Formats: sequence, structure tokens, C-alpha cells
Amino acid sequence: MANSSQSLRRAALLVSAVAVLGLTTACGDGSGTVSSPQTESGTAAPAGGDTTADGSGTPAATSSGTNTGAGAGTGSHPTASGSSTSTSASSGSGGTSTNSGTASSSRCHTSELNAKIGGNDPGAGQENFPIVLTNASGRTCTVRGYPGAAFASASGQQLGPDPQRETGATVTTITLKPGQSAWAGLSFSNPEISGAKTATPATLVVTPPDEKDPLKVKWTNGTVPVSGNASSVRLSVFSAGTGA
Repeated sequence: MANSSQSLRRAALLVSAVAVLGLTTACGDGSGTVSSPQTESGTAAPAGGDTTADGSGTPAATSSGTNTGAGAGTGSHPTASGSSTSTSASSGSGGTSTNSGTASSSRCHTSELNAKIGGNDPGAGQENFPIVLTNASGRTCTVRGYPGAAFASASGQQLGPDPQRETGATVTTITLKPGQSAWAGLSFSNPEISGAKTATPATLVVTPPDEKDPLKVKWTNGTVPVSGNASSVRLSVFSAGTGA
């Protein structure tokens, strides 16, 4: 009987040892030891993302794509139905050009200016017209930068896209005494050469730099490109004189 009791006791101990070993293995990683908590490699991005281009912490530079530089004159694009009208003015003498900054307090306002389109100076398949603004007021004032311009039909509808501004030009402030003039170039490829689709405007709507009210000048120079190949119309900055 003593031997039987010892055998039963050994069997019970063996069963208990096997059970404990089984529990230890289930909680481990298959090696017989318990695994420590695991972490994923890498770090999470900031909640808002990185707003820099290179991650340096310095905000990335942005570009507006516009060519309005400080003091360049916004020459906001006019609506073709602008109510102001202009009378053809004598060319007068040219104003004085300086490289000084803007003088917005002394700039020429639309109501103080007369506008006209000078004669065509064609060359190399290009049609080139000066847009001439003349100081018709009794005070000295300034213009600086680009005009706004748009071809319009007799009903006031704009014909073609907005003209493009020529880049790389030196912008100067033009001082106009009463009767003096400044001019900006209006140019486009000859439609008969470029093959662009055309229309015949009734007027050219001109907005002086930094002004909102336009002037309407009768257009008597035939068809202009309005769509298709080489239909771009370009504007240059104002210079002193009449462009003649």
C-alpha cells in the first residue's frame, strides 16, 4: 500500500508540472519565456502635417503668379461695359520718367486723363500700337506701371481674353504736367499670319494704373485676334511721351 500511495503522489505532481508548463508556454512567444510589449518602428507625423517644403520648420514660400510688383501699377482689368468715355487728345509733350517708388497721392485719376490709340508701327508679323494717356487736368500727376485694357464690341461685350503683361520691364514713375503724355505698348501677332480667329472691336477699354474707372477709345484699326493660335495680346509698361 505504501508503494501505491507514493506512485499516486508522483503521478499527481507530474500532472501539475505539465499543466504549469502549458500555461507558461501559451503566454510566451514559443520559446518558453514571456515576451515583452512590442512597438512599431518609425514615428507618427504631426497631426496637422508639416507645412514646410523641406521640413526645416520654415514656412514654404508661395508665389501668387501675378505681375503686380510693388508700385508696378495694378491697372486692373476693366469691364468692357465701363461707363466712362474719353475724347481724343492732342499728344502733348512727354512727361518725366523717374525710378522713384509709387506716388499714389499724386497719381493721375481717370477723370483727369484723355486716352487715344496711336498709329500702328508693324514689324516682324507684329502689330504695335501705343496707348497714350494725356494729362487733361490743371495739376501735375503721375502714372506708373501697366494699363488695363480690353477689346469690346458695340454692345460692350469683351472680345478675347485679357491681355498679358510683358515681363522683365523696368517700371518707372512718369510725371505728367498738364498737357503731357505717357504711353504703353499694345501688341499682337497679325491674324493673317498667325491664323488666329478674329473679331472687329468697336472700342478699346483702357484703365489707368491703380484706377478702377475705365476710358473707352474708339477702335478703328480693323480685326484683332480673339482665340486660337497666337491670339495673345500683350501690354508694356508706361513710358514718357506718345510712342510716336
